This record gives sequence, structure tokens and C-alpha cells, in this order.
Amino acid sequence: MWKFIYTGTFIACCLWCALFGCKQAEEKTGQKIPEGFVKIPAGEYELGAKGHYVNPHHKTKTNGFYISETEITNKQFEKFVKATGYKTIAEKYHNAMTFKVGLDEFEWYNDSTANWRYPFGTSNEGIASKMDHPVTCICFLDIQKYCAWAKVRLPTLDEWEIACRAGTKGKHFFQGDSTRVTEYGNIWLSRRHSEVNVPDEHLFTSPVKTFRPNPWGLYDMYGNCFEFCADRAGPYKQKKNLACARGGSWWCSKNSCNFFNSVDIGRCDRFASFSNQGFRVVLLDRAY
Repeated sequence: MWKFIYTGTFIACCLWCALFGCKQAEEKTGQKIPEGFVKIPAGEYELGAKGHYVNPHHKTKTNGFYISETEITNKQFEKFVKATGYKTIAEKYHNAMTFKVGLDEFEWYNDSTANWRYPFGTSNEGIASKMDHPVTCICFLDIQKYCAWAKVRLPTLDEWEIACRAGTKGKHFFQGDSTRVTEYGNIWLSRRHSEVNVPDEHLFTSPVKTFRPNPWGLYDMYGNCFEFCADRAGPYKQKKNLACARGGSWWCSKNSCNFFNSVDIGRCDRFASFSNQGFRVVLLDRAY
């Protein structure tokens, strides 16, 4: 009996101290990490790589920011659509580019029925059972509309890289050779896209948080979906029709694309919608 009373009292004291401590910390800092976000610390960071044409080695400073721990999911995007009645570019113009096994390397095709609800066209399964997968078949313009509604923004290229690297300086945030990427990201496992010759549980997108997070607790920084960023890399700054994206996707393999790393930066038309493009967001300064 005494053991029970002591244990209960101890737990109650711990809970009181934890709650009081949290309250004191919040009063002291004025900040509390919002649910679903990770705080990226302020500081100076080394980014890019020596000799890289698109992302040369450079240093940058940040005052810190909050970035979503996962890519925005179908469930989150559906909430936006239900609240606003928004129709994506792919729904309006039937111009989404999608994929099916058998296509050659870097080959995609236009399916007029493909959109965020049916990333591979209506002849294939929709998102009804995949609400925890990242939303795809959305373009840069669609994402801007979502961000305005949700009172968030896209990360800059540098912010994305700071968050991805998580304090590391190599091409990957994990130690060991590049084969370990399959522990952290959903990528294409077969040698070519024309056939599937390797067992692959997640041939296309996977639910967020399926793979291991980076050291700062961010999921799918490599693979699953290319993630759009707010700005354009140096060689593309004057090309206003382009948008940049990072991290690779489920389509990327070691033989094609191979952008599942902390350095490379991809690009596409701002109005293009692909079934391997997604995004994560950063809280606005005034939101915390």
C-alpha cells in the first residue's frame, strides 16, 4: 500500500514539476514548439559543396525557424481544399505528369485524369487509403495557395539544407556509405524504371514517418517526394518560370536522378504537377 502511495505521490510530483517547469520555460522564452514542427537552432552554417555548379560551398546565418517534421499529407491538403473549395492547376488544365512501370529512364506521361486525388490517374487507386502519404500532383502555385491559407511558408533553399543536414557537413546526414539512404528515405530500388526486379514495399509514395528521421527529428528529407523551396538557386534566379525542389523522391534511384542527398537541387516549371513532387512548410515569424 505504502509503495503505491509513494509511487503515486512521486508521479504526481513529477507531473507537477514538469508542468510548472514547462510553464516557467514558456514564460522565460515566450516560445513553445508547435505540434508537428521541429525547431531549427539559430547560428551560422556551412552549406553546398566545393565545385558544385548549382549549390557551391557557402556560409549562411539564421535566427532559427520551425519546420514541419513531415511533408504535407493528403489529409492536410484535403482540409485546405474542403475549407476553400480550391482546385489545383492539374484539376483545371488536366496537365499532370505521372508514371507507370515500363517507361524508360526520365520518361513521364500526361494523364488527363491525374491530380492530387488520383496521382496516377483515375484508372489507378486514389488517395482514400493513403491520407497519411504526402500530397503530390500539386504545382508551385498550388502550394503558395495552401501556404497562404495555412499561414505558413515554404523553406528557402538554405533553410531546407540547414534542416536536412542537422549539423552535419557531408553529402548525407548519416554516417557510412550511401547505401544507408534506404534506412532514411523511400527511393526506387530497382536498377531501371522499365521493370521492378527488386522487392519494394513502397514502390511509389510511402506514409510519412515510415523511415528513420534525420538527427533533428525530420522525416523524409531524402526520398518520398521532391520538396519545393521558396527561392531559386543561383543559375536559375532569373528564370521566373522555374521552381526549385530538394531531397529526391520515390522515383529517384542510384542510376537515375540520385538527388537523395543534402547538396543537390532540382528544378521544374512552376506550373508543372508531377506525382513525385510535394512540400513541407515553415512557420511564419509571427506565428510563434
